Amino acid sequence: MKREKIADVLSNGQVGNDVLVKGWVRSFRANRFIAINDGSTIKNIQAVVDFENFDETILKRITTASAIAVKGKIVESQGAGQAIEIEVVDVEILGDANPEEVQKTVMQPRKHGLEFLREQAHLRFRTNTFGAVFRIRHAVAYAIHKFFNDQGFYYLHTPIVTGSDAEGAGEMFRVTNLDPVNPPMLDGEVDYSQDFFGKPVNLTVSGQLEAELGALALGQVYTFGPTFRAENSNTSRHLAEFWMIEPEVAFNDLKDNMDLTEDFLKYIAQYVLDNCADDLQFLHDREVKEDSQKPTAERNEMNLIDRLKFVVENEFKRLTYTEAIEVLKRSKPYKKKKFQYDVEWGIDLQSEHERYLVEKEFKCPVILTDYPAEIKAFYMRQNDDGKTVAAMDVLFPGIGEIVGGSQREERLDVLKSKMADFDIPEEELWWYLDTRKFGTVPHAGFGLGFERMIMFVTGMTNIRDVIPFPRTPQNAEF
Repeated sequence: MKREKIADVLSNGQVGNDVLVKGWVRSFRANRFIAINDGSTIKNIQAVVDFENFDETILKRITTASAIAVKGKIVESQGAGQAIEIEVVDVEILGDANPEEVQKTVMQPRKHGLEFLREQAHLRFRTNTFGAVFRIRHAVAYAIHKFFNDQGFYYLHTPIVTGSDAEGAGEMFRVTNLDPVNPPMLDGEVDYSQDFFGKPVNLTVSGQLEAELGALALGQVYTFGPTFRAENSNTSRHLAEFWMIEPEVAFNDLKDNMDLTEDFLKYIAQYVLDNCADDLQFLHDREVKEDSQKPTAERNEMNLIDRLKFVVENEFKRLTYTEAIEVLKRSKPYKKKKFQYDVEWGIDLQSEHERYLVEKEFKCPVILTDYPAEIKAFYMRQNDDGKTVAAMDVLFPGIGEIVGGSQREERLDVLKSKMADFDIPEEELWWYLDTRKFGTVPHAGFGLGFERMIMFVTGMTNIRDVIPFPRTPQNAEF
């Protein structure tokens, strides 16, 4: 008999049919009721054993976390909580689980703190919370590829090892195979000409610059891959290794870029609402329960499902950075000195400012544009005022900035001038400058941090809980 996934049995199983399921035991009650889960759904299926007519040695091995195969007949459930269950004919133990060992792990059937779960990231997939998170993570990844494919984009694999620093921030991981103790030296400095690539190289911080090269030939491309930041930050919003989605489109200006971004984010939110109902409901209920135990001021103003609908159903408010500064200065929190960080033109807005604009002032997602040039990257197009660039950030409820993008600087002379301002040698990015010499055109793109998006759609509040094996300072376990 062929194994059936529990998700398929629960949705399509017919009473009277014979069935074979395999999975891990979540609980075994009264020597009779086995709750089995195989990861295909957050729901368990109940298998009922006639223990008086079963081999006692087999029954003793059915313990929490053990793996079993169950053959039986689908019947109407006599208990509450499920429509159907399996009347067991045969049980095979596929893998034992020592109850004493299980008690030390996240698989023990009781509530665990998220920090404890992170310490056992190899096992936390077995919990309801993380099963739901990672099924949704998969669904969002699929939705991203589907959106761009349906829009006629080409998926571009950009380098993970690179000699350039796209952001100009210098927070990069060096890649080398030189002897770390006695590297070859030349004139008092490490001689990277003897390294594997013949020069200093790093793990990428962004695939954007390479994606621009693709867009300026293929029209519209997107990247979706790992990126790295050697930033010594231990906040709930930062990782050293994370995934980025970066589309680039030839002939697009800033308005086109905003339109694409809004369509893209609405599509993802709607896809999760349409295709992840069970997992989303579980995470929604989890958040509501946790919020009920917090002080009123710390609770979410909207629940998880409402936040997703909020994105889908509201047009994104668009205003300039300068207008946003004026709004913040007129706000009650500013006048009453409730903001932790000051507000003045030229600052990089903090999360508290961004969330005020979204959640209090406009009550819809917000796109801010035309930021001061000094706080944005060299490749962003200089505006006519000489002070700002054609940049944009998208702000979401509960999270603040979720997308950053811009129209790219297509004018060779201006780009060279900006690189000089940022102390970026022309010879380092000669290939990037070349694209402005041969049929340069306006073009634009943006970057979405995948884990930030997963935080939003799952309601998880720590970025370490939406990636399978988080990489953070002093932590590269598993």
